Amino acid sequence: MAQQLYETMYILRPDLNEEQVNATIDKYRNFLVESGVEEVEIKLMGRRRLAYEIDRFRDGIYVLMNYAALGNHVAPMQRTMRLSEEVIRYLTLKVEPPKPVKEPYVAPEAVAVEA
Repeated sequence: MAQQLYETMYILRPDLNEEQVNATIDKYRNFLVESGVEEVEIKLMGRRRLAYEIDRFRDGIYVLMNYAALGNHVAPMQRTMRLSEEVIRYLTLKVEPPKPVKEPYVAPEAVAVEA
């Protein structure tokens, strides 16, 4: 079974301090690494205003993870996030690899025909 590219965005409660945020990020990174996932790329996007209130919170701390995994590695991590008190929302998407770009059609140069 081939690995797929996945992107998981999750939002942490805004009342967490920096140490708790880093511990939570490490928790999910380690969860994936222990499952056999390689090349986990994590980007902390910082505190942002939510579009609507979630669990009485108006702000959230956004974290983006990109990784290559088998499909059966994603569900256990999502289950852990759903039960977590730190995570208020999460979303995982399967990322399609970019398709190769075809070179644009170039018409052959016109050849002058002498009469």
